[in-house]
Amino acid sequence: MTQQQPNILFIMADQMAAPVLKMYGGKVAKTPHLDALAERGQVFDSAYCNSPLCAPSRFVLMSGQLPSKIGAYDNAANFPADIPTFAHYLRREGYKTALSGKMHFCGPDQLHGYEERLTTDIYPADYGWVVDWENFEERPSYYHNMSSVTQAGVAVRTNQLDFDDEVVFQAQRYLNDYVRGSDERPFCLTVSMTHPHDPYACLQEYWDRYSNDEIDMPSFEIDDDQQDPHSKRLLHVYQKDRSQIADQKIRDARHAYYGNCSYVDDQIGALLQTLKNTGLDKNTIVVFSGDHGDMLGERGLWYKMSYFEWSARVPMIIAAPEGLQGFDFGAGRIRQSISTMDLLPTFVEWATGHDDTDYAMPLDGRSLNPHLRGDNANAHDEVIGEYMGEGVTSPMFMIRRGDFKYVCCGDDPEQLFNLKDDPSEQHNLAELPECADRVAAFRAEAAERWDVEAITRDVIINQKRRRVVTAAHQQGKEVKWDHQPIFDASTMYMRNNIDLDDLERRARFPVVD
Repeated sequence: MTQQQPNILFIMADQMAAPVLKMYGGKVAKTPHLDALAERGQVFDSAYCNSPLCAPSRFVLMSGQLPSKIGAYDNAANFPADIPTFAHYLRREGYKTALSGKMHFCGPDQLHGYEERLTTDIYPADYGWVVDWENFEERPSYYHNMSSVTQAGVAVRTNQLDFDDEVVFQAQRYLNDYVRGSDERPFCLTVSMTHPHDPYACLQEYWDRYSNDEIDMPSFEIDDDQQDPHSKRLLHVYQKDRSQIADQKIRDARHAYYGNCSYVDDQIGALLQTLKNTGLDKNTIVVFSGDHGDMLGERGLWYKMSYFEWSARVPMIIAAPEGLQGFDFGAGRIRQSISTMDLLPTFVEWATGHDDTDYAMPLDGRSLNPHLRGDNANAHDEVIGEYMGEGVTSPMFMIRRGDFKYVCCGDDPEQLFNLKDDPSEQHNLAELPECADRVAAFRAEAAERWDVEAITRDVIINQKRRRVVTAAHQQGKEVKWDHQPIFDASTMYMRNNIDLDDLERRARFPVVD
């Protein structure tokens, strides 16, 4: 090893749409800590999730593999225990790996390479949320509906506040314990908050940071009956009827969402302050990203589950300490299109110091280190997406390359957008004669890349298997896969198994002789 292995603090925010943030041109959200992190780090202008839904996006991010390769189909997909994640690879290279917060692992393995998990998850670990492509019209009760919008406003407490307050507290405790401990291994700590994910309810403190007048309405809407076929299916999924939603409720939903972005920002500020207080900021690379975005009423759509920019684009910042040998990436902006799937090989290169790791299975993700080091000759500019969750009855695919984004899904009309000329995706170019050659090339590439019939068959069989397992587990003694954090109380606070002076000396930081 020719360079020191850096600590990695990986912070995630759930459903944070990149376009709302100041670093991406947003005018409303107040996020000073993120703004400061962006000022000293590398900001990825065109970062995407590969599958715009919570669990699939996270499984892909953790494994560096596209959904169809690992069965990451929907929010109740089993994440196989034998799929290596970045936590496995880093742990093999000598890292302490810990997770505080949400990762939406489904199945009996709730660690997936993490040595420690500091909290339970906010979402269930079973297969209860399995999608049923063969009975699309039978809408399950667990699907999103529009209550998040119609009930938007101020709350004293919510499930999500309870969860994220604990997530950040446990992460700070982990950092404080690390600096007071004797374990010399570098750490990779993932801190994954569930905000600003709907429901759109926030504390009065954060609501009051914004006035009603400064909350922007969606830049444009499309009438429900004029939507493309996939978007119409999404309207069915979350039971949207625009005629039943007042403009003020849309403004309230966005108001609370912005408030929750500020809440997330304050939690990030607390984490970064803990790094500084402990001196860990000097050798810790901070990575911030999201799992997917939120349409927030843009185009008349809400939540995620599509490849439109507000749904599929995510914020991403990588900030390394100034002067950290081998990792002084500096500040700047990276224009090429990349994805969260690229984080695994990036992290592994940081841990190993080289780019020729023998991975257990070929990766779909590609390292971001050429981008960080200004090596444009080796920096990719491409994102591949696969979506098999709610709102489709056959696989949906996306290819983002250069200025263009191509989307296809079964018999739906193809979509082609020039994001340089049309960043809000108002003009589908797929049927224009002058774009026929480009569309044909993308269509041929998609046909070569994906066997639609085979993937569809695999998804439906997988859905049937999980429904059988779920029905069985609901009979008799119910199976519980949810992670149960265990704390050894015998080693916490004041105990008689250690001399009082020694205990106080070990627990205090900085150490006092």
